[in-house]
Amino acid sequence: MKLFFGEIHHETAILNEEESHHFAKVLRGNEGDLVHVTDGKGNLAQVEITSISKKAVEGKIVDLKVNFEQKNYYLHVAIAPTKTMERLEFFLEKATEIGIDEITFLQTFHSERKNIKIERIEKIVQSATKQSLKAYLPKVNDLTKFNEFIKQDFEGFTKCIAHCEADIERTPLRTVLENNPQKILIMIGPEGDFSRDEIFAAEDHNFTGISLGHQRFRTETAALQAVFAVDWGLK
Repeated sequence: MKLFFGEIHHETAILNEEESHHFAKVLRGNEGDLVHVTDGKGNLAQVEITSISKKAVEGKIVDLKVNFEQKNYYLHVAIAPTKTMERLEFFLEKATEIGIDEITFLQTFHSERKNIKIERIEKIVQSATKQSLKAYLPKVNDLTKFNEFIKQDFEGFTKCIAHCEADIERTPLRTVLENNPQKILIMIGPEGDFSRDEIFAAEDHNFTGISLGHQRFRTETAALQAVFAVDWGLK
């Protein structure tokens, strides 16, 4: 099925400007075509196109599914961007396909990348959402300094920091998941890992140090490992 982003109202759906252009000019869609539209908030509508103009494509809702394939958990991954953007983009695409709800980019002591293009990131996530036919669009947050991030109020979250310091206490992620947290936040560090000061600072703000296994992973692999583990552990 063709999936588009747009506004979903009581009886009608309106594709956003970019999606309207794609439908009308690229796909050369016509009135009467049946498409699927999501607002990225869990609503998935089957829509019959009734109007095509320069500004917007509109249609009447034939069928509406609310909370389409909603998961029973909320996963927020905070990750230090990799030096090579292709590796980060790979993670974003695959994590969206597997199931992730929120992504924050961290600026840490060992970070190799100090800036990101948030608009490009959002497009990658949107594209992956459409390709995997999901009705929930992950929330993307801009680059945030580590010390500012850990001070935020993540009410109701089980907060974890994944690190490789063997002499600092760590709990296997699978053990954390045995408690069936409804909301979980996992921080993934850069190639040089989090600094010891950062690990201790996170623990002071009630983050639990976790291990993702005996292997030493690249940043994007560690993040994907965490997403897979949560998906399997909390389904």
